[in-house]
Amino acid sequence: AVVYVTDASRAVGVATTLLSKEMKPDYATKIREEYAMIRERTANRAARTERLSYEKAIEAKPQFDWSDYAPVKPTFTGCKVLEDIDLRTLAEYIDWTPFFISWDLAGKYPRILQDEVVGEAATALFADAQAMLNKLIDEKLIRARAVFGFWPANQVAHDDLEVYGDNGEQLATLHHLRQQTVKTDGKPNFSLADFVAPKESGLTDYVGGFITTAGIGAEEVAKAYQDAGDDYNSIMVKALADRLAEACAEWLHQRVRTEYWGYDKDEALSNEDLIREQYKGIRPAPGYPACPDHTEKATLFRLLDPQADFNKPGQSGVFLTEHYAMFPTAAVSGWYFAHPKAQYFAVGKVDKDQIESYSQRKGQDIEVSERWLMPNLGYDI
Repeated sequence: AVVYVTDASRAVGVATTLLSKEMKPDYATKIREEYAMIRERTANRAARTERLSYEKAIEAKPQFDWSDYAPVKPTFTGCKVLEDIDLRTLAEYIDWTPFFISWDLAGKYPRILQDEVVGEAATALFADAQAMLNKLIDEKLIRARAVFGFWPANQVAHDDLEVYGDNGEQLATLHHLRQQTVKTDGKPNFSLADFVAPKESGLTDYVGGFITTAGIGAEEVAKAYQDAGDDYNSIMVKALADRLAEACAEWLHQRVRTEYWGYDKDEALSNEDLIREQYKGIRPAPGYPACPDHTEKATLFRLLDPQADFNKPGQSGVFLTEHYAMFPTAAVSGWYFAHPKAQYFAVGKVDKDQIESYSQRKGQDIEVSERWLMPNLGYDI
């Protein structure tokens, strides 16, 4: 069976079910029925959704007054590596709700611990998780690392970003997509490129990027449990490493905002505020709704970790597979945007006119773009 999970944190629970001889048949039947309903619902919705031409979508972009904008300069440009990040510190930033979801226990932490239906199971699972987390930290079985950086950048061709070195040389071009769905509420059609000053403004703006992992050593620990016949703790190690990698991304982004980029030095947010994304700026990840093309990870890795190659880690300790998945799997990567009006959004469905432009800008055949952006295509191929 092939099962799509909306977030990597759910993969562990789904994989466990698929590996179970007792649970797999009923689960597979349920998935087939759900997918049939989703296909029908999606087809009906796509038929009803109106989209702008790509040209009109560009005209509907947000209008920022760049003449009144002063980009905040980061404290450094280029890349920085943080080795052996304190796991106790990262543990304080864990969002536990996705952890329970990965075990197919629905409910928001900490309320799930008192839930009438799953509260008892959730409490037992949480106790096991705390015990394993302490073991991983106390015995130094896994390590966390981060590579991040900032570069001068400008918006070009409406939906792309040129990234420059300190001497003004172009290092890379980041390619983005724009929403094409007709907005009935007067809201603009966003692209991530909107949040960086256009080249013609004459401003030197900036963009950042990051790779974080808490998976260094995790695969070996998980395999040792698996080889000993302890699938439960093998899965537990992977699930906790995933949560710590996400926590590392959260912790690092906070330091970026308050220290390394310093565009919000006075931020004072609780962990709950961070989970609710109450902070200024965004950190969208390639392959997710605002920048759905997984292949853009290759550009991110070239900027941050040029020693890394496909199936070969560099200074980040992470590498990309030929399918642009990250390994170790307990890893997070993405971009940093500091514009005060930067926000998360979903690109949604796009039409062929935008895919043609995107392919031309990326210098690749349209068939390649269509293959990687299949879920976002608003037309049949």
